[in-house]
Amino acid sequence: MTDSAVPEPPDGAETPRARLYSEDARELLRTETLDDPYPLFARLRRDAPIARIADTGVHLVASWDLVEEALGREDDFSANLTGVLVADANGAPSTFPLPDSGASHVIATADEPEHALHRRIAQPRLTPARVARLEADLRRWASESLGPFVTAGGGEFVPIAERIPARAVARILGLPDGDVERHRRWAMMGGEMLAGRLEPERLGLLARESAAMADYLGAALDAPAPAGDDDEPMRVALARAAAAGDLPREAAVGIAIVMFGAGGESTAALLASAVWVLARGPELVERLRRDPGGIPRFVEEVARLESPFRFHYRVVRRRCVLGGARLEPGDRLMLLWASANRDEQHFEAADQLRLDRRHPKRHLGFGRGGHFCIGAPLARLEARVLLEELLGRTSSIALAGAPVFAPSVFVRRLESLPLRVVATRPD
Repeated sequence: MTDSAVPEPPDGAETPRARLYSEDARELLRTETLDDPYPLFARLRRDAPIARIADTGVHLVASWDLVEEALGREDDFSANLTGVLVADANGAPSTFPLPDSGASHVIATADEPEHALHRRIAQPRLTPARVARLEADLRRWASESLGPFVTAGGGEFVPIAERIPARAVARILGLPDGDVERHRRWAMMGGEMLAGRLEPERLGLLARESAAMADYLGAALDAPAPAGDDDEPMRVALARAAAAGDLPREAAVGIAIVMFGAGGESTAALLASAVWVLARGPELVERLRRDPGGIPRFVEEVARLESPFRFHYRVVRRRCVLGGARLEPGDRLMLLWASANRDEQHFEAADQLRLDRRHPKRHLGFGRGGHFCIGAPLARLEARVLLEELLGRTSSIALAGAPVFAPSVFVRRLESLPLRVVATRPD
């Protein structure tokens, strides 16, 4: 028996669910798989719901049941981000260790009791009621971006999808709106650093940008609090917690950094994916134009089918078993939200977009359990507002070229989405 309550299989036994991932281990990091990972995920769910990637110590966890089980076993699996899967110089999978620091183990990558403390500081700034007060600004920002875009008959949509979440995160943190292009650039960095395919030169550039970002956010925490502001920005709450000794300063800066990636990149990915789906479904576009009340359900289905973050890591704390596979301390799990969200055992017509699902929010697109995304209300609002504005301003939405996905094993994000649109004509 292990330290865990979960029994090991007998010595020498190999359960069907614990087979070595026998496909070419390079497959996961190939461009064609990054662009369309769903056939691989379906094969994993069927043949090896937990599958070790060669000798990396990394295990893919592909089924809903095993992902849910792992999330409930915090004594066995830590949320700390200690290393990532990468392709080596020959394209083979390897692991790249990450430095262990207080700035890297915050919010989504923190364990208890630190995780609860971080949420207590950050979550009050992201309650549904406070987020709802942003709707007027979000609609104004969408209008400012979509007006010229629609007048021009379309163009590259990705900058619109990236700029609006960057502005929203800056507003939540209490940062200058005039720095939006810098914020937008920084928001896209986190996923790139976890992409699994990164040249050393690019990694060095990202490291320098990360340092500049940390300096910028540190200065923001040191700036005076706005006088008489009833809607206190998150930077003020973080600075106060650090000054009181409740939170290490590096963790306060780390939380602000995470807000950019979690609130910026993931929402940008969701917005672009939603519009990409619409551009390929004229009947769906007309249905949502006739009934805009269906847009929130549409957003949930996009978050399920095109999960912005494909997975999150967990680190094995102690010798234990998951799904029949023996795990050793230091092994890593990749909890595949994007696979579990298409698990045929949990979703009828799992690969189809359906607006009539009985429980539309029962998916893993925003995580699950104690680490459920605190920014989900904001992401949902941003998506609804942008889609309402886009549908209201256009009579036609179509692809004007081939979309390009970011070459990332971690994030499902479009780098290019050329569109052709026709403005709504007055009656």
